[in-house]
Amino acid sequence: MPIRKSNPYLSLVNSYLIDSPQPSSINYWWNLGSLLGLCLIIQIASGIFLAMHYSSNIELAFNSVEHIMRDVNAGWLIRYIHANGASFFFICLYLHIGKGLYYGSYRSPRILLWVIGVIIFILTMAIAFMGYCCVYGQMSHWGATVITNLLSAIPFIGGDLVPFIWGGFSVSNPTIQRFFAIHYLLPFILAALVCMHLMALHVNGSSNPIGITGNVDRIPMHNYFIFKDLVTVFIFLLIFSLFVFFSPNTLGHADNYIPGNPLVTPPSIVPEWYLLPFYAILRSIPDKLGGVIAMFGAILILLSLPFTDRSIVRGNAFKPLSKFFFYLFIFNFLLLGNLGQLHVEVPYIALGQYATLFYFAYYIIIIPVISELENILFYLGTKN
Repeated sequence: MPIRKSNPYLSLVNSYLIDSPQPSSINYWWNLGSLLGLCLIIQIASGIFLAMHYSSNIELAFNSVEHIMRDVNAGWLIRYIHANGASFFFICLYLHIGKGLYYGSYRSPRILLWVIGVIIFILTMAIAFMGYCCVYGQMSHWGATVITNLLSAIPFIGGDLVPFIWGGFSVSNPTIQRFFAIHYLLPFILAALVCMHLMALHVNGSSNPIGITGNVDRIPMHNYFIFKDLVTVFIFLLIFSLFVFFSPNTLGHADNYIPGNPLVTPPSIVPEWYLLPFYAILRSIPDKLGGVIAMFGAILILLSLPFTDRSIVRGNAFKPLSKFFFYLFIFNFLLLGNLGQLHVEVPYIALGQYATLFYFAYYIIIIPVISELENILFYLGTKN
């Protein structure tokens, strides 16, 4: 028996990366998992090097970032890799979730896999938010102020919870220091969750675009899918490098190059682009508590999919109605993202409310109704 199978540690590597049987029909959308793993490695590695020169004291935070950019050898490169890596992480993450929605990857027997994935999504958003605050530019300060203030909407404890998180009566030195400490710690917890995600995937294997069992025709992970993953890894690194070297500030906000000033409020307070759809949902609800519930509910509602999708056919590949509403949902999500960066004025207020309504209706009403309707059409078709 080869050592890769007999050795207790190498046998795990063999089981997951070499002999792991995968459906032969999976396409390039299944490469997003490996790209997300690459993004996580890039973020952790670049983050460790940045932490060596970063100071979390509120008086020094902004200047320490400038010191990294100007004085540290290749500091500008590490900082731009980390900043743009966060955006690329979310691009791959949203595409990965979109693939799961389209192909029904959340369906049984992969419910646990989906649940862990949603937890990873929430944790990634928390890490990104706190990392953005650590720069302590104008958007960092006011973003931290606005988002932490949302917790004051929680009945009974909200008024005490916000100063507890701040460590004072406003966003101040303790806030940035604890945000940095948590921002440094959570990625390692995220890496552990990713391992759990892979373990849950390994139990039943990958789903496939056709939506039927993949047990009929499976081939080993290496060398077929390793090579296939490398194709998208090289494409990813090429596009990533174009942003890092030629357009490093495109995905960021210009106001974050101004030191954080609690006495000057920016004309428009917006989070990073990858949080804009949920920020738009928050702003579309007139009531503060209702907006907070809607924002968190917009993420947690992903957990309902394994139970609201009643279709007997997995995925949307052969379901025209489901496919139409899925693309409508994608358009609506992009619209929410655009609305999140616009001022709260006519006609964007009403448009944001309609887009929010459709977002929740897709999960609660459209998916259950369309799946039942397509089941009826499927049965009628088999009888004929």
